[in-house]
Amino acid sequence: MQPRRDVFPHVLELNNQAGRRLGCAVYVVHDGADWLMIDVGYEDTVAEVIDIVRSVDLPLANCRYLVATHADADHVQGLAAAKALLPNAEVIGHPHTKAVLEADDRITSYALIPAQGIDEPMPQVAFDRTINEGDTLQVGSQTLTVWSTPGHTDGQLSFRMNDLLFSGDNIYRDGGVGNIDAHHGSELPAFIRSLERIRDCDAKWLLPSHGPIFRNDPKILQGAIDRLKGYLHLSDFGTCAIDWPLLEEWDDELARGFDAERAA
Repeated sequence: MQPRRDVFPHVLELNNQAGRRLGCAVYVVHDGADWLMIDVGYEDTVAEVIDIVRSVDLPLANCRYLVATHADADHVQGLAAAKALLPNAEVIGHPHTKAVLEADDRITSYALIPAQGIDEPMPQVAFDRTINEGDTLQVGSQTLTVWSTPGHTDGQLSFRMNDLLFSGDNIYRDGGVGNIDAHHGSELPAFIRSLERIRDCDAKWLLPSHGPIFRNDPKILQGAIDRLKGYLHLSDFGTCAIDWPLLEEWDDELARGFDAERAA
């Protein structure tokens, strides 16, 4: 057995436990013998992830939930394999996440991106139930409250536990955010609202799905919010923008005719 390297009481992060990067962050919330896992990562790391859990003396039969924060392949491609190894666990996530994974929608899940040569399988997995805003997950004495935090995807969930927020792909320590892509279910106004909610909450620590755990710093959140608000009116993210004022300016200039003296 290996000593548990809890990042906080009752919380393991399996990249941290392994001392190296396995993929996305994989969080285990445990109390006594019972535990749950938030995201599982790619299919080819599932066996190693489960071996790490076994090595810290958490009974595989006592996994209560396999939680999907959202439907991206790098977070949940291994769900079916994990369920096979942890048959007592309930597979749970947002209704939109369930729909994407049960439909084998590889475009929305980022398993298929032809322009980048990405073509990964997405093994289908049946959800035992769905969860959404205000629901709670119980592991022993530990309670996780479900937050719906859409924007990166329409099914993105976060989870509040005491002073901690498992914040998914909403915000990273460098101020970056999860990919923004209309084909992926992204929505800029919703993303801004989710970031504002995280900025204004009293959680002390953010536990993201990629990169290091970090303190909840309103300045980091505000920087991301301001950047995304700018994207609302630019072409940078195409159909995710709500308008593009430059086109209206162009209409006016076309009506007037081009004048080099007046051109910006």
